[in-house]
Amino acid sequence: MIGMRAHALHGILVMECGRVVILAVRPCVDGGRYPVKRVVGDTLAIEVDAVADGHDKLRAVVRDRPADRAEWRETELVLGPDDTWRAVIDLPALGRHIYTCVAWVDAFASWRNGLDRKLAAGVDVTLDLLDGARLVERIAPEHAAAMRTGSIAAATSPELAAVMTARADRSGASRSAELTVLVERPLAACSAWYELFPRSTRGDGTHGTLRDAEARLPYVAELGFDIVYLPPIHPIGSAFRKGPDNAATAGANDPGSPWAIGNAGGGHTSVHPELGTLADFDHFVAAAHALNLDVALDIAFQASPDHPWVKDHPSWFVHRSDGSIQYAENPPKKYQDVYPFDFDSADRQGLWNALKGVFEFWCEHGVRVFRVDNPHTKPIPFWEWCLGELHARYPDTIFLAEAFTRPKLMYALAKSGFSQSYTYFTWRTTKLELEAYATDLAGVRDFFRPNFWPTTPDIFPEHLETGGRPAFVQRLVLAATMSPNYGIYGPSYELGEHARRRGVEELAHNEKYEVRAWNLDAPESLRHVIARINQIRRSHPALQRGELIVQPTDNELVMAFAKVAPGAHAVLVIVNLDPFHTHRAWVTLDLASLGLEPDQAFAVDDLLGGAHFTWRGARNFIELDPQQMPAHVFELKPHVRTEHDFEYFL
Repeated sequence: MIGMRAHALHGILVMECGRVVILAVRPCVDGGRYPVKRVVGDTLAIEVDAVADGHDKLRAVVRDRPADRAEWRETELVLGPDDTWRAVIDLPALGRHIYTCVAWVDAFASWRNGLDRKLAAGVDVTLDLLDGARLVERIAPEHAAAMRTGSIAAATSPELAAVMTARADRSGASRSAELTVLVERPLAACSAWYELFPRSTRGDGTHGTLRDAEARLPYVAELGFDIVYLPPIHPIGSAFRKGPDNAATAGANDPGSPWAIGNAGGGHTSVHPELGTLADFDHFVAAAHALNLDVALDIAFQASPDHPWVKDHPSWFVHRSDGSIQYAENPPKKYQDVYPFDFDSADRQGLWNALKGVFEFWCEHGVRVFRVDNPHTKPIPFWEWCLGELHARYPDTIFLAEAFTRPKLMYALAKSGFSQSYTYFTWRTTKLELEAYATDLAGVRDFFRPNFWPTTPDIFPEHLETGGRPAFVQRLVLAATMSPNYGIYGPSYELGEHARRRGVEELAHNEKYEVRAWNLDAPESLRHVIARINQIRRSHPALQRGELIVQPTDNELVMAFAKVAPGAHAVLVIVNLDPFHTHRAWVTLDLASLGLEPDQAFAVDDLLGGAHFTWRGARNFIELDPQQMPAHVFELKPHVRTEHDFEYFL
């Protein structure tokens, strides 16, 4: 086509043919190199910056279709201020969805605009009618004939305008490159995870089974979690097996780390015989699904020296100069019980297909959620290929990246197909740090979904070692309300376990290396607080998908933020960041962002404590004693005050 050319403007590839210049399309990730992320039931709000020379009228549409279908759907883009065109499309199905924007000069609308202006000014329009007749002759010949006789009524009839709109000449249209949105299931955008070691579910300190773990599922469901996440359930190697707290030598009865995967009995597609059989795992998955729990399985792409692949496929591993296989290291830490894979192996295709096959095997056994161990130590191209293949075959699958690494590398993993990612939340403790981090994450929400974890089996931060029960509640509330996705490592977390290994950011008696016995009914357990927090999350859309808006306070140890979502009541969260002392603060609410009028009284319902108040105005007083409850989670809604309410206002 004459004049057809491709060029990049502001990072987006634009295929252009005509006078309209498409400057930008939003949302768009890296010029369309990677998909935008949404979930089923979402809408996609599209903005297009498009201009042309002169004063002619333009038209623009967004075209969209599922990636596996050829038929396009069209939605008219509406012109707003500053040459920005907008439209909203719905996303009713899982999978990849394609969209592109088309814009053109609307010759008829431009002519009609000129005609109307001349008619209003009393100017002779005889020639204009003849010019218009030429424009409409092919599409509406009966109108053209009347226009040649001087019929203004024919030229300005709604019928002619409708037919010219419906059958517009797009021969000179410009179009953007095709962009992609990856549509996942809603659980990818909002989820609560509970990590559980099956071998520690018997209760007496002896090795538990999957059947024992299955008996724990009602407890997890009562706590209100969506996902029960299991560390690797595969056979564990004996060579260089680690002892308690990562000791270099294991005793005869030490179970070893589940992440040292594989022995003569099998590898990544086998079940550790002390846990049970594959049939037991299938039974566990079915029982979880009956309780509306998804099962997440840990996928760790590494192998024990005893893994069958070490013998059958030695080229899949990195060899040192002396011929030995390189074990995993993160200096000064050494993991002699684990061999990493060589993703640039001479048999790269065989290795990559085998690793993809691990996911496929467990997908066929009902697993649709995976926590992936250390994905940042594997090539990004592998993940883009592997997860792309898996999403195409199993579009309801969710992948969580356990990537505590540099921000841009975390973002690259998200762009390559991971649904969610671990974050730096664990180490963000001050008001300034937390507010800045929330702002940073809001800027990447089109492709990066954060998952907040206060602790993991690998990480136990200092503030929980010393802060006592108030610190555990404080971090729980922050994780569960700041992020739509969060998780806890249980039962360690609800029981407030806090003894750290000396000099290491890990718990002592680490469950990675030994079987533990937990008293779930201990009086100090946070189980009821956790259940209430999860209940609040499920009943308040603002906490599921809402925008976080910081609300200023005059105390650096009191943090306040609101979560707001269209059509839902705002939720206001206020947290005392000091686990030791009572703090007071004046909170200055941004009433407009909360949908409240300056002179309007509004109900303030304490969702944690059960109290009800009436506030008026932006400035309100708060006092939080961490020994009682270090946080408020308030629902805000317009309210007519009754005699039973308390009222605080200035």
